[in-house]
Amino acid sequence: MAQGCPITGLEVALTDLQSSQNNVRHHTEEISVDRLVVRRGQAFSITLYFKNRGFQPGMDSIMFVAETGPLPDLAKGTRAVFSFTGSGGPSPWIASLEANRANSLEVSLCAPPIAAVGRYLLKIRIDSYQGFVTAYQLGEFILLFNPWCPADAVYLESEPQRQEYVVNDYGFIYQGSKSWIRPCPWNYGQFEENIIDICLELLEKSLNFQVDPSTDCALRGSPVYTSRVVCAMINSNDDNGVLNGNWSENYVDGINPAEWTGSVAILKQWHATGCQPVRYGQCWVFAAVMCTVMRCLGIPTRVITNFDSGHDTDGNLIIDEYYDNTGRILENMKKDTVWNFHVWNECWMARKDLPPGYGGWQVLDATPQETSNGLYCCGPASVKAIKEGEIDLNYDTRFAFSMVNADCMSWLVYGGKEQKLHQDTATVGNFISTKSIQSDERDDITESYKYEEGSLQEREVFLKALQKLQATRSQGPHQANSNPFSSVPPRHNSARSPDSPSLQPSDVLQVSLKFELLNSPKMGQDINFVLLAVNMSPQFKDLKLNLSAQSLLHDGSPLVPFWQDTAFITLFPEEEKSYPCKILYSQYSQYLSTDKLIRISALGEEKNSPEKILVNKIITLTFPGIMINVLGAAFVNQPLTVQVVFSNPLSEPVEDCVLTLEGSGLFRKQQRVLIGVLKPHHKASITLKTVPFKSGQRQIQANLRSNRFKDIKGYKNVYVDIGL
Repeated sequence: MAQGCPITGLEVALTDLQSSQNNVRHHTEEISVDRLVVRRGQAFSITLYFKNRGFQPGMDSIMFVAETGPLPDLAKGTRAVFSFTGSGGPSPWIASLEANRANSLEVSLCAPPIAAVGRYLLKIRIDSYQGFVTAYQLGEFILLFNPWCPADAVYLESEPQRQEYVVNDYGFIYQGSKSWIRPCPWNYGQFEENIIDICLELLEKSLNFQVDPSTDCALRGSPVYTSRVVCAMINSNDDNGVLNGNWSENYVDGINPAEWTGSVAILKQWHATGCQPVRYGQCWVFAAVMCTVMRCLGIPTRVITNFDSGHDTDGNLIIDEYYDNTGRILENMKKDTVWNFHVWNECWMARKDLPPGYGGWQVLDATPQETSNGLYCCGPASVKAIKEGEIDLNYDTRFAFSMVNADCMSWLVYGGKEQKLHQDTATVGNFISTKSIQSDERDDITESYKYEEGSLQEREVFLKALQKLQATRSQGPHQANSNPFSSVPPRHNSARSPDSPSLQPSDVLQVSLKFELLNSPKMGQDINFVLLAVNMSPQFKDLKLNLSAQSLLHDGSPLVPFWQDTAFITLFPEEEKSYPCKILYSQYSQYLSTDKLIRISALGEEKNSPEKILVNKIITLTFPGIMINVLGAAFVNQPLTVQVVFSNPLSEPVEDCVLTLEGSGLFRKQQRVLIGVLKPHHKASITLKTVPFKSGQRQIQANLRSNRFKDIKGYKNVYVDIGL
């Protein structure tokens, strides 16, 4: 510098956070191009422009400050002070000088891979020669978990998995029954406008934040802690969480859970109403919204469906079901349940709080079933720990184990007494499903949760879990013996067809019962089936069979029985007979639940014998889906025409028909089309236009509801080109 030229303080004129370039490198460009959204453990660049002169290393000292939360604290890690030389103290944050130009400075900053996620304020303090000091707020940025960083606890090595479980904004949630698994399309929309802000607001509305905001913000560096907070906030049982659960079939003051097709509308409604819980959700809605929030925060997440899912309320690893002498489920005695299907999440993370080997996929269940440390949340429970029966490991592994591997005990209640009918080791936990990686196919992951049913390993794991349970608590009801299998040995019928959940043949009666459908049961049509009875003994058998049918909710709760029959069958030695049955549409139409599930049961007994045999089968009524046609190629910012074809599957008119469509990157908001009345078996179509605003693989999700059905679904994958 020339002699006599005064040295002044270095003044910042402008800061360029380089949001567009940084966000591309940090895989957050779909969240925003105008706001800086970066991932921890990965450097990002900013440019400082100065008013009066350039940066002089010998004359100027720059100190950066990064703060998050309402009470930033150096000791807790929510405030970081750091410089190019590291003289700001033992901060794990890193600043590097990239380029020093005449009046600007390009700087690389990097948050440590353990930093708390959330909204940060970036400040700067400049100390110049002769005591000149200036300080500025450079701007805000959002810091997320980083599954691309090997040092991050959520690191996922596979790029296809990262694309599927972090970046993909649509998917499928599997519903129905194990005999009819249907994909329900869902718009996760984690990168849609304002969703990142709503996710951060969700963290700040948690009870943890309300009680101790400083500690809560400091702990947000842990995916284990953050996932538990999010899990509790998705339901509203303890707080103003996102969703109210409702399994009553009465949704007049809200939305039937079956009608939702995406998370965006739910989260935006929660935010717009001042964080009032949205009505209503059930398990798949809780899991889908949690998937949106977790992917948005950067934690790899997928949605899991477990068919025949156990809900063990008393924690004894046994699901007790009670029947009357007609084979009807007794709701007033039903505490444990087997859900036709249940949906939860798996999140990928290291588990340094557990013994080695239990990291990876972790179960998190936001459906409010049981409390965990006083709050309605479940997990994270290591999937590996569930498979190995390590039910004493944190968090809620015992409950998760019972969902996939509890045993079922059937009881007959008659004359004020309870008679054990059967203990089944193979009913719970079937066809555990999730969407395949970068494919629309279903991936069966049952083997990651348990060893093959009927195998020695599976029984050994169950007994190990039982022993761990008995070491920490008194025995549950109906377990007077130290080994619950002392009176009923483990049995598994390898020949049982996957669509026939019949119980095992009675060893005493030596009779086998089984239901068989004569045709595929369709919504609006009669149900035709037969009851097969097989005499496996050398004696005659005179059987009395009480048959019944009742609708079920997907959580296993029965509705009022609407059909009953009694049959008397005489069987010669080793003879097989079939008893034909028909349930008319007019008999079940008024009793059908939204889930369209019917449970048929038969309770058999032989004359002059106290022994009973029970068989049941769950029928899922199918219905035609919605067809979506995209007319022409799709380009960003160019009009696109979409045709939607749908029909009324019933032989009667349906009213109040409403069609909804959505799709991230294709529609700015959910589209609602009032259809009105649809005549019997009438097919209709509508055409509408939209303007895609994001490129790449996209999906349109559609739902048709009426006064008689709520969830006729359809979807269409669309590739949107950037164009010219």
